[in-house]
Amino acid sequence: MAALVVAGGRAIKGHDSTIAVDRIDPDALADPGAETPPEEPATSAIPAPAAPQPAVHSRAIDPETVAPPELSDQELERVEPRAPLSDLALAGPPKPPKTKMPGDWNGTKLFQPVAAAAGLIESKGYAVAVSGVDVVKADETCGDEGKSWACGARARTAFRAFLRGRAVACTVPPEGDRDTISAECHIGNQDIGQWLVENGWARAAQGGPYVEAENKARAARKGIFGPAPKLDGLPALPAASGPAPEAPDSILPAEGGDVTPPTDQPAPAQ
Repeated sequence: MAALVVAGGRAIKGHDSTIAVDRIDPDALADPGAETPPEEPATSAIPAPAAPQPAVHSRAIDPETVAPPELSDQELERVEPRAPLSDLALAGPPKPPKTKMPGDWNGTKLFQPVAAAAGLIESKGYAVAVSGVDVVKADETCGDEGKSWACGARARTAFRAFLRGRAVACTVPPEGDRDTISAECHIGNQDIGQWLVENGWARAAQGGPYVEAENKARAARKGIFGPAPKLDGLPALPAASGPAPEAPDSILPAEGGDVTPPTDQPAPAQ
């Protein structure tokens, strides 16, 4: 019994203490001599916006000093422009186009040349005779031991094989002319006149630079100075099998209204 009484007293005492603590006024625990600070609102933690700063200029400009003074129309005076600092600034009149003289022709390229004869070139409206040589005409014939042969046609064929459609540079004026022009011509570093004469496909002009080359070609019997080409080894032309069929004069209907039948087909049976 004594133990129960002691335990019950402790329980009651603890319960009273708890109730006493719950009923304590927090203002009573504060220091009565200290002042209570006022309560701050919840938005006091947001910093206040900074005050706008005035614009700072690098230097102060006085408009009365910078702006030009006002002038009336009566005070303005038109003066002549100043002279240029040098003659390079002067714009002179355009120079006229320089006319090229024969000494200034340093080679006009003629593309896809055609050999009209041995020593005669036609291209781009030009007709150029190679200077220093005598052109061998295409219908010229040469004699060899009493026989004549078409040396002109043979020389033209050899000249065409030499050109092979390559571009030829000739000392001709910038624009072509209908007349034949005598000029020096080259293919690369090859002098065309020199090639023609030294291979015997043209004769050297009197007093020209290729006289010695012609003498060597005559001595070696080259080109037109040599014998006629031998055609014995060529096969003979095949003989004709028969006369060629003749075509009818007209395929239109005859006067009677019947169509003219083909000549190589029999007439239809009656």
